[in-house]
Amino acid sequence: MTATGPATASVTAALALGDDALVLSHRLGEWAGHAPALEEEVALANIALDLLGQARVLLSLAGDEDELAYLREERAFRNLQLVEQPNGDFAHTIARQLYFSTYQHLLHAELAAGGGPFAPLAAKAVKEVAYHRDHAEQWTLRLGDGTETSHERMRRAYAALWRYTGEMFQPVEGLDVDWPALESRWLESVTEVLGRATLSVPEGPRTGAWSAGAGRQGIHTEPFGRMLAEMQHLHRSHPGASW
Repeated sequence: MTATGPATASVTAALALGDDALVLSHRLGEWAGHAPALEEEVALANIALDLLGQARVLLSLAGDEDELAYLREERAFRNLQLVEQPNGDFAHTIARQLYFSTYQHLLHAELAAGGGPFAPLAAKAVKEVAYHRDHAEQWTLRLGDGTETSHERMRRAYAALWRYTGEMFQPVEGLDVDWPALESRWLESVTEVLGRATLSVPEGPRTGAWSAGAGRQGIHTEPFGRMLAEMQHLHRSHPGASW
């Protein structure tokens, strides 16, 4: 997607942020009926609903929210590869949440302070995402510094998702953000939380080997296609239906 002016750049940014929220909302919704405790099922559902609300506002800035959610093909989505990763076990879900919610909280705080077109949304979302971040931090501490089994599961989860974190800090057209500074603050925060959880920062590269780009360029991982087919199935099966 090539921007030709400020309006198009804003649409590009709205799609990127909106797709992040939409896809992660769907992933978290998959925990319904499967969470390890009733309280946690409610917590994950609430986070999913927060993200879905953000996605609706953002996608409406780019076009018809339903058409964008349910009628686009895989290559037209601009979400990060991190948010499309399968839930895996609970440790993987929490690791994904800490990586993304820390990034999203820092990003929305900067957007809210900047006064640009996304400032009103960011000012509201930053309060929601603060809870998402705290939720992930508390579970990381609880499981990382828990039993030998929970520690090892958390270690494996954070290591498995580490390679998807670099993409978060690739500049997005339409967002006036100091990306290197944002990445530095993210890394400092994640390092501090993992340290308190008796976990080490994973080693290895924080980006994949795709020369054509990643999620922001419409290049997605294999699990995303299956998730998208499930998410879009009802709408595509009954085009134009009203409820």
